[in-house]
Amino acid sequence: MFEYAHLAGEPLFYLFIALSFLLGAGYFWGKRINDRIFRSAFSDLVAVVKPVDQTFTNIGGLIGYHATLRPPKSAPVERVDATITFLPRHAWLWMPVSKLIRKYDRLFITIHLRRAPIAEGHLIEKGYARFRGPKITNVDRLQSEAVRWGNLDFILYFGNETIRQRLRNFVNKQPDPGLVRHIALVPEQQRSFIFMIPKTGTVAAALAPIYRWIPTILK
Repeated sequence: MFEYAHLAGEPLFYLFIALSFLLGAGYFWGKRINDRIFRSAFSDLVAVVKPVDQTFTNIGGLIGYHATLRPPKSAPVERVDATITFLPRHAWLWMPVSKLIRKYDRLFITIHLRRAPIAEGHLIEKGYARFRGPKITNVDRLQSEAVRWGNLDFILYFGNETIRQRLRNFVNKQPDPGLVRHIALVPEQQRSFIFMIPKTGTVAAALAPIYRWIPTILK
């Protein structure tokens, strides 16, 4: 006889079964969505960068992935690193807390350049800057001003008038930032950094104009 048969008559028993079923279904639902976003984002990255070599690595179970893309040697970009991290959609008990703390999925792109940008510059969305945004190391050496980009307020940090004008011209040519929240140009590291909120089918459209523009502001 089933050792715990007496529990079958308890309402909490059926509640436990229902909750277990719900959490199990939620796991596969969340896993499927995160996997879909990952495949879409990294396919878009490959389409924009057109690498001759690429590697993809899982960095945290269902939470994140890393990609290293190497463009042709003739390209002004030496390497592109990308890290995508997800909200834990597969863990429904943790999801509300994570949504409150982290707010959204995140795609961090680091572009390693063969030549340095002409000066340091940043375009960072005000909301992102306030909420766990990156710390700008040389902020005390930069000037800043407010910029309206699409429906969002950004802060433009610039090291000289030339990079200020180049960044403003870029904003004027792109009427909407899409899901981009930060563009950074750091000559000292010979890198550019981009942060965006990845959504299915959106990464290529947001990244391509930036990726084409960056080589035009190198020394």
